[in-house]
Amino acid sequence: MASDATAPLAPGPLLTLTHGTLAVDVAPQAGGRLAQIRRGGTPLLVDHAAASDAAIAWGSYPMVPWAGRIRHGRFVLDGVAHVLPANLGDHAIHGVGFVLPWTVVTQGDAHVDLSLTLPEDARWPFGGTARQRLELNADALRMTLSVTAGARAMPASLGWHPWFRKPERLDFSPGAMYPRDRDGIAVRPLVAPNRGPWDDCFVNRQQVMMRAGGARIRLTSDCDHWVVFDEPEHATCIEPQSGPPDAFNLAPVLLSPGETLERWFLMEWVSSR
Repeated sequence: MASDATAPLAPGPLLTLTHGTLAVDVAPQAGGRLAQIRRGGTPLLVDHAAASDAAIAWGSYPMVPWAGRIRHGRFVLDGVAHVLPANLGDHAIHGVGFVLPWTVVTQGDAHVDLSLTLPEDARWPFGGTARQRLELNADALRMTLSVTAGARAMPASLGWHPWFRKPERLDFSPGAMYPRDRDGIAVRPLVAPNRGPWDDCFVNRQQVMMRAGGARIRLTSDCDHWVVFDEPEHATCIEPQSGPPDAFNLAPVLLSPGETLERWFLMEWVSSR
């Protein structure tokens, strides 16, 4: 069975990366997520203590081997119907990596490499391997996430789900938006973005600027799909993804055995001028 995305998930032992005034607490046992990002001591993320402690609701976690919802957990691959266990309402959401323990492969003062052997059971019948690298540079955090198919071909999408403490300002100018149907799932055709508040997926190829904790932060990625969830009063989630929610049905990407899908996500603290 899949773990309920709203079930409590404790951080477990943390490892801390540092570079200058930037520090990142990593929780390998809690889905390989970032438990907190601090610059000059100012926290950026909703942490476990401030959240409901639900696995889905704190830190910044990798979404793999799929990102967002898969409608009712159902999709078809090579003519075979598959059903993933629902872990949030009627749908399968955010993959399996965010609730599983990751293995630390290498670690330095300012970087860590993590890996996860994906299950080959009812939660995810295809197996495969996920990897991520977290690396601090001068006023920057670079994250790389990949998924590699094992002996079987498999569908794949991936992304990141940071729960940012409510920013003071968000500058986001996407080109188009996926409307949502009565199930709250992205559908086509694309439409012009509305004014929000949002819990929506957008096509975006531009940088996103955010002012948080008194600092300007630039978010960029080689992902061209971004989900923004800014309905909560305490947080805004800005989620670069390799494809839209329900990607296995809406825009499937199939990996051959041994093939890898990889994306990067960069946070940069820039001058306030």
